[in-house]
Amino acid sequence: MLREVDKKVGLIGRISGCIKDERDQRYVKHSTQEMLTQRVLQIAAGYEDCNDCDDLRSDSLLKTCVGRLPQSGEHLASQPTMSRLENSVTSRELYQIGRCMVDSFVDSYRQEPSVIILDCDDTNTNTYGQQDLGFYNHYYHNYCFMPLHIYEGLSGKLITTILKPGRRSKQNNVSSLLQRLISQIRNQWKNTVIIVRGDSHFASNNFMQWCDGQCNIGFITGLSGNQKLNKLADVTIQSARREFKQYGKNVKRYHSFQYQAGTWEMPQKVIVKVEISDKGTNIRYIVTNMTDYKSKNLYEKGYCARGAMELRIKEHKLYLKSDRASCTSFMANQFRLFMHSVAYVLLHTMQKELFSGTEFENATFKTIQNKVIKTAAWVKELKTKIKIELPECCPIKQLQTNAYERLSLLRAS
Repeated sequence: MLREVDKKVGLIGRISGCIKDERDQRYVKHSTQEMLTQRVLQIAAGYEDCNDCDDLRSDSLLKTCVGRLPQSGEHLASQPTMSRLENSVTSRELYQIGRCMVDSFVDSYRQEPSVIILDCDDTNTNTYGQQDLGFYNHYYHNYCFMPLHIYEGLSGKLITTILKPGRRSKQNNVSSLLQRLISQIRNQWKNTVIIVRGDSHFASNNFMQWCDGQCNIGFITGLSGNQKLNKLADVTIQSARREFKQYGKNVKRYHSFQYQAGTWEMPQKVIVKVEISDKGTNIRYIVTNMTDYKSKNLYEKGYCARGAMELRIKEHKLYLKSDRASCTSFMANQFRLFMHSVAYVLLHTMQKELFSGTEFENATFKTIQNKVIKTAAWVKELKTKIKIELPECCPIKQLQTNAYERLSLLRAS
């Protein structure tokens, strides 16, 4: 199934085209595309470690997916060969791979969407040993990297993942990255409304200023509280406290006002949420340039919806094990992160396209790995064809049958 999904998406082929093979082709037994296919499909199936290549290089189904005969074909790449591939990729090639990820995201839409939301957040990938740019992070109390994940907030599609050193990015760096990303998307989607959504460290003055000069570019990000903000929201805070004291029921209030920090070029709309209960007072701020919407809707339906991104990072990090950044080279670890991201794209596409309308449409990747991908099969290599026999008694037999029928339709289209 995953091989057919990749044939439709074409992402592995795109990425292999970004990597220049410097090896002497007279002695090459494993092409770049074959190794990428092997590694990505292993990750998607739950075998994330490079050492797993040694045990799975003779697997009949995996050899078939890579394009070799299951029994008589040569074995696939071993762990040392795969490690050499990871450490051979240059910074220029990584940049091209990143652009391919974004292009693949754009091509996944049949037509230009009216609006997309760029959900941005970073997470920690703990490091062990002398890995390049693995710094101590006080928040996570460990040495780590801080990979940046960017998803489309409405569909859950992965746009790109960028490995960063183990510290918070400077706002200028975040602004530059987002501007490049949006410009690449805008080259193909001229009329789409693009909204950037993130927590407080994405509230960059440079990015806000850039957005004000663009058409159909919005942002809604968290904003750290301070004394000036608390003073501007004081009327709302005191009113909520009086209401809670009078009626004894939980109170939630929203209010918006114009605010300009010392480093900002111009005032922006700030929304405050004041929530008072018997547990205390909770005050939160967000900043946005979307002035035509009510404060409550922007906060609850706009900003709070970014919580779904935590589940997507969980799928990427916990079930695809994308935190296995054990290479010494920073660029090799970035390449590893890209391979895990390609596995995410294939699984997410399979989940939403092949399993649409079934119980697996919103299942976790772990459930799909255990119940669908890890299904026993008998592989026979015949003279003119390869025959794969699936078990007759299987709880998801009908699901697989329907999925293969959809794949045949996709292949014919």
